[in-house]
Amino acid sequence: MGPGERFEAVDAARGAAIAAMIVFHASWDLSFLRLIATPVGSDPAWQAFAMSIAGSFLALVGVSLVLGHGSAVRWRRFGRRLGILALAAAGVTGATYLAFPDSFVFFGILHMIAVGSVLALPFLRAPLVLVAGAAALILAAPAGFRSPLFDERALAWIGFSERIPPSNDFEPVFPWLALVLIGVLLARLVLASPVRERLAGWRARGPLSRFLVRAGRWSLVIYLLHQPILLGVLFPLAHVLGPSPAAEAAAFLRSCEASCRGGGRMVETCARACGCVLDRATAQDLRGPLLRDELMPEQLLAVQETAQACFREAGSR
Repeated sequence: MGPGERFEAVDAARGAAIAAMIVFHASWDLSFLRLIATPVGSDPAWQAFAMSIAGSFLALVGVSLVLGHGSAVRWRRFGRRLGILALAAAGVTGATYLAFPDSFVFFGILHMIAVGSVLALPFLRAPLVLVAGAAALILAAPAGFRSPLFDERALAWIGFSERIPPSNDFEPVFPWLALVLIGVLLARLVLASPVRERLAGWRARGPLSRFLVRAGRWSLVIYLLHQPILLGVLFPLAHVLGPSPAAEAAAFLRSCEASCRGGGRMVETCARACGCVLDRATAQDLRGPLLRDELMPEQLLAVQETAQACFREAGSR
């Protein structure tokens, strides 16, 4: 690539990834503040969506490394970008430690981008078969080896922990470095093929594509600012509106069913019994106190009797 030349298609792809990330984080915030019933942080579909976003960002890191440093590493430019990423990652760690001390981000997407950028450098001009083999090995390694020695945060970022420390964002080196190498591999294959000319000549023409290109070029700034903006809007809204009744009911049912399954009962039995408890508490005008854990002693006794009846009936079916 010539000096200053860019692939707008890559910027647009990065912009699409940042837009998807904002959608996910806005939904996570709504769930965390109990404004919606969906448990975004634990729902399998939302988790898959989050992983696809992280994977897209990391693959684009590999693509960008090839486009920016494929013929020779521009060390000054690389060092400046790495320093900015390191500062941003440290800022995320500090801010989330203050907001969520039990689940702060100690090795999230920015940390992985910074470390992955360094670790991927030797693969920019390595044989393609070596890049592909390393990506496959790194992707598969955590499935073949895990150890409690890596359970502490000081080593968990490598990716071999048996029990992952709690964190609101966690992308360890193994297996996520594989996505960076896949990006390196794809970019090198494309640059050596006729597809290169078509991608290099693509220009954003519509308002949406131009917006995505701009967002892609400012992705780090958007990443750092979007959550404070979202929470600055949603926290006061949650304070005014209070928890959604549907969210309160969903939280109760999840807790009740988890406790029930912990006692060795079947999933279907737990779902029927907990639903029965909620329905009968509603009929007894005890739904609000039950969901908010504000039951008076006589109300608690009534709910306990109801629960015993519900579990007997559910177990007899």
